[in-house]
Amino acid sequence: MAAKMLPVLKLATKMTIAGGALYVAYDAGLLGGSEQGSEVLEKAKAAIPPAVDEWVKYFGYELPAIPKVGFSPVEAWNSGVQSSISVLSSGPTTVGDYTNQGLQYLKDLIK
Repeated sequence: MAAKMLPVLKLATKMTIAGGALYVAYDAGLLGGSEQGSEVLEKAKAAIPPAVDEWVKYFGYELPAIPKVGFSPVEAWNSGVQSSISVLSSGPTTVGDYTNQGLQYLKDLIK
């Protein structure tokens, strides 16, 4: 009986951890807009170095330097979605232009 309950217990544990992580991300504002995500990132940048310093003092192990990030999350937030929507919105006009160019090419060939 215990062997049958083990997979169910593993699944329940994984679901609980995933649900907890999702709740923490939502509660922290990571699933909101770009401004809200940027604010959370700034809070994390302010909170992480003191926590790492305490960890280093406690365990006596020093971590390598944190690399600098050279982009703004506000500018990069959903840039793929924005590019896709831009292409889709300009699609009919572009198709019309290509059709006119193709017709003009055919007319020039016939002359």
